[in-house]
Amino acid sequence: MAPRAWEFPGAVEQLHESWAGLSGQVGALSLGRPGEGGHLTQTLSSPLQADTEPVVMSGASDVVPRVLSGEPQNLSDVDAFNLLLEMKLKRRRERPNLPRTVTELVAEDGSRVYVVGTAHFSDDSKKDVVKTIREVQPDVVVVELCQYRVSMLKMDESTLLREAKEISLEKLQQAVRQNGVMSGLMQMLLLKVSAHITEQLGMAPGGEFREAFKEASKVPFCKFHLGDRPIPVTFKRAIAALSFWQKVKLAWGLCFLSDPISKDDVERCKQKDLLEQMMAEMIGEFPDLHRTIVSERDVYLTYMLRQAARRLELPRSSDAEPRKCVPSVVVGVVGMGHVPGIEKNWTTDLNIQEIMTVPPPSVSGRVSRLAVKAAFLGLLGYGLYWMGRRAASLVLSLPAAQYCLQRASAAWPHK
Repeated sequence: MAPRAWEFPGAVEQLHESWAGLSGQVGALSLGRPGEGGHLTQTLSSPLQADTEPVVMSGASDVVPRVLSGEPQNLSDVDAFNLLLEMKLKRRRERPNLPRTVTELVAEDGSRVYVVGTAHFSDDSKKDVVKTIREVQPDVVVVELCQYRVSMLKMDESTLLREAKEISLEKLQQAVRQNGVMSGLMQMLLLKVSAHITEQLGMAPGGEFREAFKEASKVPFCKFHLGDRPIPVTFKRAIAALSFWQKVKLAWGLCFLSDPISKDDVERCKQKDLLEQMMAEMIGEFPDLHRTIVSERDVYLTYMLRQAARRLELPRSSDAEPRKCVPSVVVGVVGMGHVPGIEKNWTTDLNIQEIMTVPPPSVSGRVSRLAVKAAFLGLLGYGLYWMGRRAASLVLSLPAAQYCLQRASAAWPHK
């Protein structure tokens, strides 16, 4: 069954908010009757629905009942919904002028998905996202975030910039509690990379997601979905896929990352050929890491985009009216590195259950973890011993301590 677009008993209230700015734009469209000009579209039946229900293509249509003249407070919820939908469809461009970073995909039922490939530290990417959402007026916006990273949508740029630069012991403890020792340490190393880029560019990450969130709130009846796999699952699967020496090599490389990065370097990452070259270099060194961090998330993102791209059921005044559905329009906001994988997986059968489980650690993995813990405890113990010796030497070198020792030595009976 198609998910319902009509999920808002407060459509009249939303209409009140939009009435002042939009009533002049819809003009004769909201007051007109079928056939009196305006913008008409065709009603089609797809092979999947030939014996069930009509499907309405994008645009204002006779299938969406027209609302007669009157103030918004005199409208029912269904009429208010229909008017808002007409406003939205009037704004939606049939042939949108989209940035070159946008890839268009079409679902079996005619729903359209516009995937915006972005660089996560890019002003141009933010502009691309805003332009795409305004052009297509989507029903759903899907972003490459999970529930563990959703907080970045609510923070301002200055707070995010400060948070991204600070890597504290508290953050390390939180990462270890959430993901385990190895995964937590790996997460902190990747945060160090993000902090390095943030410091180099003076720009907080994820600006395109915040712009998508703002623009989605301006589109009537637009839903906002988190489309990425939970980050603890990704880190745990990535760590499980690497051998002990691969983990050491990766950690070493991340710890000593210091190459300067310019804004031009970031913008060049939006070119597919450069990005694919970078990925090829990464595959050669850590193929298992690429599989878990990139390829598996390509599958997950594709699945979430396909789930969002479903027909929307229009409201009915009564149960006697036939069901009417409209193919949805979806905007996906993902890193450019995921776009080729999403295109590749779009028409294939997907099973996300197998990429949502964390494999049990191997014998070598358990041994390596014990070795790391033993080394950590050994270093901690040696550090405490060394600090204790230094502190004792410092205290004993003080004049007051020397005087007390001399008095004690003089008072001690000698044989």
